[in-house]
Amino acid sequence: MAFKIAVKRIYEPPAADDGQRVLVDRIWPRGVSKQDAALTLWLKDIAPSDELRKWFGHEAVRWAEFQERYRAELDGNGAAVTQLRGLLGNGKVTLLYGAHDEEHNNAVALAGYLSARAHN
Repeated sequence: MAFKIAVKRIYEPPAADDGQRVLVDRIWPRGVSKQDAALTLWLKDIAPSDELRKWFGHEAVRWAEFQERYRAELDGNGAAVTQLRGLLGNGKVTLLYGAHDEEHNNAVALAGYLSARAHN
């Protein structure tokens, strides 16, 4: 089954082609109202642990190790992963995040994790 996954900053306005909008951060993003976010789901439980998030600090030099540690957390977080996979079975999902760095964030890592395991 091919999943349709997109990744987008929550500060960008919702678009008609976003599909199901899922916030994958543990902390609500500053300055965004729940109405403006237009979420299908806020899946806090799929976000990296506070310890991992703080260790990473969005430092690009830690990106590879962050992804490895986050994948290990996701492997142990079956309920949240299953919930997100269920949404993917219903069409496109846009993973939303609040970080400034568009290349090195948990939503990008999560999209890679899900894509790599799409056939499992």
